[in-house]
Amino acid sequence: MTVKEGWRGRFFEDFEVGDVYEHALGRTITTTDNIWFTLLTQNTAPIHFDHQYAAQTEFGKPLVNSCLTLALVTGQSVSDVSQNVMANLGWDDVRLPHPVFEGDTIHSRSEVLEIRESRSRPNVGIVTVRTTGFNQDGTEVISFKRTALIYRKSAALQPVQKSAAMPAARRERKSSAEAPKL
Repeated sequence: MTVKEGWRGRFFEDFEVGDVYEHALGRTITTTDNIWFTLLTQNTAPIHFDHQYAAQTEFGKPLVNSCLTLALVTGQSVSDVSQNVMANLGWDDVRLPHPVFEGDTIHSRSEVLEIRESRSRPNVGIVTVRTTGFNQDGTEVISFKRTALIYRKSAALQPVQKSAAMPAARRERKSSAEAPKL
């Protein structure tokens, strides 16, 4: 058996202006997600967690907390955009053109808008993307620009090595499983 390293994300040198990444994972937002995120962030707007209150609004049901939508879509982009991030520098031009409701499934994609060398940190470069989130009907629900410091390949942090004892323990289990039973 050959053990192959998993996807480690893009490094600064891998980005090209105009590239578009369709992010692999979608996520259906549940009532629990919305309530927990809203309460965790101490947002007291009842439109996010009080179904009776929300039923009286023009939407007729709770709205998903917009900060949850921003966090979710940012998270969906990490494997393609910022797996090798040193730091996020900011989110700009956040737009919420359509509401998100509990039960909506969100997918997203990012387009590379700008790449440039860092003048103060030679081990990273600066990447700016526009990320857009869509609901299950393909309706745009959020868009934003995000700028991040992304490590160069030569400065990449190494993944944490698995314990040396783990492979031995696996070998022992395998040998004992293969041993003839008496």
